[in-house]
Amino acid sequence: MSCLCQEIAGKDVKLSPICIGQLWMFNNLEPSDLAALAKEAQRKKMVKGQVLFMQSDSADELFLIKGGRIKLVKVLEDGSELTLDIRKAGDFVGENIFLDQGEYPVSAICLEDTLTCGYSRNQFEQLVLKNPNIGLQVIRNLSERVSWLTSQVGSLAATNIEKRLYSVLCNVAKEHGTASARGWVIQFPLTHEDLSFLIGAHRVSITRAMKTLKVAGKIILEGKKLIVLS
Repeated sequence: MSCLCQEIAGKDVKLSPICIGQLWMFNNLEPSDLAALAKEAQRKKMVKGQVLFMQSDSADELFLIKGGRIKLVKVLEDGSELTLDIRKAGDFVGENIFLDQGEYPVSAICLEDTLTCGYSRNQFEQLVLKNPNIGLQVIRNLSERVSWLTSQVGSLAATNIEKRLYSVLCNVAKEHGTASARGWVIQFPLTHEDLSFLIGAHRVSITRAMKTLKVAGKIILEGKKLIVLS
């Protein structure tokens, strides 16, 4: 018998083998706690272009992307939009649920037909009250995550822009690109403004770094396609 996610997704959405209880924030939980998480999870099926949540909306839901891809977009004060990240099947969005009366800092838009699995704020709070060990373990896992992110920030600060940019392009290509004889092909356009947010550098610096990587033979630009060489 197929699982509930498979029944809801149908044949059009390729599902990740990762389940809600396998997210890093739920690591090291007892089988009974994992069973409770799976039982209470809510599924949502959305179509390409549909908005999962909007920037400044109350952050009251947490989502595992079970199938599809979601773009995270930031709207600036002048009305311009920047793509900050693209989350694929197996990733999650809406972590701001853990902030008291927090708001979503970005909008989440489906790039493909998408299936999510997750919880509302109230639902998760009730789940923790019934299963206290879930809350305790989430706190431990969040603390470990903060330590890991701190070390990553220190690592980024120690490298030059070209290395940081190439590292980001490699990660994006391997997660969302297509393997070819020459390397990984990124099919969707990433603007220099998008990349500036991803690596924490000015757009002008990104333009110079892209030229340097191209001259060095690490990337190839072909129209709207970008190839990260193996």
